[in-house]
Amino acid sequence: MGPFMSPFNNLLCMLLGISFTVWFTLLLVFIIVPAIFGLSFGIRGLYMKTLLKVFKWATVRMERGAKEKNHLLYKPYSLNGIIAKEPTSLEEELKEIRRNGSSRDLDEFEMSDTFYFCRRGIESIVDDEVTKRFTAEELESWNLLTRSNYNFQHISTRLTVLWGLGVVIRYGFLLPLRLTLAITGVSLLVVFTTMIGFLPNGRVKHFLSEKVHLMCYRICVRALTAIITYHHSENKPKNGGICVANHTSPIDVIILASDGCYAMVGQIHGGLMGLIQKSMVKACPHIWFERSEVKDRHLVAKRLSDHVKDKSKLPILIFPEGTCINNTSVMMFKKGSFEIASTVYPVAIKYDPRFGDAFWNSSKFGMVNYLLRMMSSWAIVCSVWYLPPMSRQEGEDAVQFANRVKAAIARQGGLVDLLWDGGLKRGKVKDTFKEEQQKLYSKILVGTSVSSWDPAVHL
Repeated sequence: MGPFMSPFNNLLCMLLGISFTVWFTLLLVFIIVPAIFGLSFGIRGLYMKTLLKVFKWATVRMERGAKEKNHLLYKPYSLNGIIAKEPTSLEEELKEIRRNGSSRDLDEFEMSDTFYFCRRGIESIVDDEVTKRFTAEELESWNLLTRSNYNFQHISTRLTVLWGLGVVIRYGFLLPLRLTLAITGVSLLVVFTTMIGFLPNGRVKHFLSEKVHLMCYRICVRALTAIITYHHSENKPKNGGICVANHTSPIDVIILASDGCYAMVGQIHGGLMGLIQKSMVKACPHIWFERSEVKDRHLVAKRLSDHVKDKSKLPILIFPEGTCINNTSVMMFKKGSFEIASTVYPVAIKYDPRFGDAFWNSSKFGMVNYLLRMMSSWAIVCSVWYLPPMSRQEGEDAVQFANRVKAAIARQGGLVDLLWDGGLKRGKVKDTFKEEQQKLYSKILVGTSVSSWDPAVHL
C-alpha cells in the first residue's frame, strides 16, 4: 500500500500548496496592498449592488407567497411606539382628568389624580422606549439571514435554495477569507507597533505609527467587508481635540480609525486584547487605565485634560453613551467628556441593517460570538458624517453642551434623540427619578411654578 499511497500524498500536498499560494496571492494583490495605500477596486461596491438586487427579488417572492397563503410576514412593530402620545405637561394632564370632576383647581389632592400615574406606568410597560433600544431592529425586507427576520417561513423551493446557497457562500467562502484578513491585520498591528516602539520619539516614529495603524485598521475593515461612506471630511477631528460619536458596536472604532488616527481611551485588559493594547501604546500615546483607576473620575479627567492640552497628540476618540445602542437612537451623553474641553468634534455613524446587524447586544452575545456573526453577515455598510466642531456657549454647563451635541448627531444620522441613560440597559431607574415626579406633583398642589425636568441631570 505504501508505494501506491506515496504518489497520491505527493499530489495532494502539491494541490494544497498551489491552493494556499493562489489564496494568499489574491489576498495580497486585491486586499492587503490596496489597504496599505488606501485604494479600492470597486469590488465591494459591485458586491453591494448585486446583494440589493437579490434581496429585492427575495422580498418580492416572500411577500407574494405570504399573501397567497395568508401568512403574517412582518411583526407589527415600530420604533416610534405603539401608543400615540401627545407631548403635554403634568399640569395639563391633571386638569384634563379633573375636567369632569367636582374640583378643577389644582390646590388640593384628588383621588382621580392617581389615574394619571397609573396610566403612565402602564404605558411605560406596554411601550417602553428605553429597553427596546437594546434589541436588534426588525427589517422591513428580508436579507436571506434567518437572524434578521424571525417570521421567515418556507415560501418556495427556489427561495429556500437561494437561502442555502447564501449559507454556503457566507460560511464556506466569506468567513474563512475574513478570518484570514482579521488575523493578518491584528498580527501586523502587534508586530509593527512593537517594532516602532523601539524608535525614539519624533517625526519619523509618528509618521510610521500613523501609516501602520491606518494600514492595519483598513485590513480589519476589509475583514468585515465594510463599505463605508465618509461625508464632510473637511470637519475631521484635529490634533489635541476630542471626537465624540454615537455608539452601536465595538467596530465603531475600526470604522473611524480606518479614515484617520485617534488616541484610544479604555480599560486595560488581559489576554489577546491586553497584548494588542500594550503593543499599540508603544507606538502611539493611547490612554489606558487600570481597573482600579477607572472609578477615579478626577484621575481620568486629569489624564484626558493633559492629553488635550498637547496639540501634537492625536485627537481622543470617546463614545459618551458608554454602551451600545441598536442603531435607531442616541441616548444620554455622559457629561465628563464635555467638562474637559470647550470644543469637541461630533461624528454621526449610521449602519445599513439590510446587509448585517452591527448592533452588539452584550447581554446576549459574547465578543467572540458577536464577531463571528459579523463575519458571517453579508457585509457591514455604514455612513459616517463629520460634523463641524462645536464649542461650549457662554453660560452653558457640561450637561447642556452634551445634549446640544447629541441632538446634532441624532439629527444628522437620522436617529431618535432620547434623554434616557444607556446605563438602564443593566441597572434600575434611580430613586431620584421617582422623587422628581413627586416633587413636580407637590409643586403643583402648593401652587409653585413647575420647571421642566431633564433626566440627563438626575440619572
